[in-house]
Order: sequence, then structure tokens, then C-alpha cells
Amino acid sequence: MATDIAFALGVLYLLGDKIPLSLKVFLTALAIVDDLGAVLVIAFFYTSEISTTSLMLGALFLLIMFLGNKLGVRSILFYAIVGIGGVWTAFLLSGIHATIAAVLAAFMIPANVKIKETSYAQAIQKYLDKFRGIDPNDKIPTLTNEQLHILDSIKKDTDNAIPPLQKLEHAMHPFVTFIIIPIFALANAGVSILGTDMNELFSTNIAMGVALGLLLGKVVGVVGFTFLSVKLKVAPFPQGMNIRNLFGLGLLASIGFTMSLFITNLAFGHEEYIAQAKIGIFAASIVGGVLGYVLLKRSTK
Repeated sequence: MATDIAFALGVLYLLGDKIPLSLKVFLTALAIVDDLGAVLVIAFFYTSEISTTSLMLGALFLLIMFLGNKLGVRSILFYAIVGIGGVWTAFLLSGIHATIAAVLAAFMIPANVKIKETSYAQAIQKYLDKFRGIDPNDKIPTLTNEQLHILDSIKKDTDNAIPPLQKLEHAMHPFVTFIIIPIFALANAGVSILGTDMNELFSTNIAMGVALGLLLGKVVGVVGFTFLSVKLKVAPFPQGMNIRNLFGLGLLASIGFTMSLFITNLAFGHEEYIAQAKIGIFAASIVGGVLGYVLLKRSTK
């Protein structure tokens, strides 16, 4: 299923400045859309019995967030409380997988700024010039009221220059990076093969099917739909890319970890089948990463 953005881009960045920027943008966009597709798969195909009441309650909280956006509410605390305490909880209780709640809630958070970059830079320069123009009082180690007023104005303009969505993302980044993702990885990635009969791990074609699905499926899908989009004039062929680059990116797209492992736990109810599917994911990720790296390295010489 979904391409792991971190690993795929990590392999791409190993090639350094030889890789055109268009390849990095293409792979990033592909991985993001791929992850959103995985979320939709979870929402539609791995959903238990739906509670209409909880679903309507979740929709009501989404409406509250939407109205707050339109009314100019820019408090990240407001969107965090309504989004997590309202939307996420309601979707969790509704039976629809809660991962879709975060995607829907993100669309309701303002992504615009109240002050443009140029205006912000000019305002900050004006405040700094005014701050420097005030004679410091060496006898008292505190700021004057005028200096405090200037700093409050800088803080207010800085707050208005950052979109609430980006501000919330920045605030949650350390928590997600150092707590959520490690817990997620530890909970989903483990495959114990010690003391396990290898014949049991490969007693079905699950591992092979998953591996080939990722390797061949991603290459055929990425290359095929790219050419189809170009032929139908939906989109131009990415500038700076060639056919070998495209096949290399298709191979890197087969690197699956986070969402692929997560869907595996949802798709298979038997522990033996889950282990086999995870081995298939790891095998495809390693082979796809190595082959993609080699092909891209040769194509940039």
C-alpha cells in the first residue's frame, strides 16, 4: 500500500545534488497522495458497524471547526480541542476508522495568514528601528513600557504571519516524531522469526504476493499513470526527468513501512498471516530501495 515518505526520500537524498528538484517534488507528492489513499482504504474497507449518532456528532464538530475558520478564529487550542476531543472521538465511536478524522479536521483549520511576508518584514524592521531608538536605562535592568509595547506588537504580528494549521503542525511535530511514530513502529513492525519454522512463514503465497504487489504494482502504477496523464494532456511530463528516473521513482515508491504495516494488521486476523505479509513488505522495501537507488544513480551520470 502506501509509500513511506521518510524512507523513500531518505534513499533519494543519498544521491545528493545529482538528483533534480523535480524528482524530489514528484516523489514527495506521490507519497503524500499514496498515504491519503491508504487512509481512504482504511475508512471504506476496514470499518466496523457504523453508529449514525456518533457519525452525525462528528459531522457537527467538523461544522463547528468550519464555522470557526470562516469567522476568523485562529486559536490552535480551539481547533485542537474540537478536532481531537470532538471530531476524532466521535469518529472513533462511530465505527469508521479514526485516521480519516484527522484528514477531515485538517481541512477545517485555517491555512492562510493575516499578514503577508513583505508586510511582516517591513513591520518588524520598523519595530526594531523604533526599539533601537529608545535610550536604554542602565540603572534599571528592566524594559520600558514603550519597549514592552513594541515587543507585544512584534509578537502579535508574528502570530498573524503564521497560518494556524502550520502552527499546530509545528507544535505537534516533536510529540509526533519522538513519541507517536516510535510507538507506532514498535507496535506494528515487529516480526519474530526466532524459533519459528521457516516453512510456516512461507506456507502460503502471502509474502510473495505482498512483495510483488508492492514492487510490480508501484512501478506499473507510477509509470503507467504518468504516461496516461501525459497522453491525455492532464499534466506535462515533469521537467528534468527521464524514463529511467521515472522507473527509479516507481521502485522507491514500493518502499512501504508505516501505513503498509498498519493495514496489514487490519487486513489479516491470523498472526501467522500477518508475519508473512510483513516479511513481504520488508522484502519489497529493501529490494525496491536498492534497485531504485542503483537505477537513479546510473540515470544521473
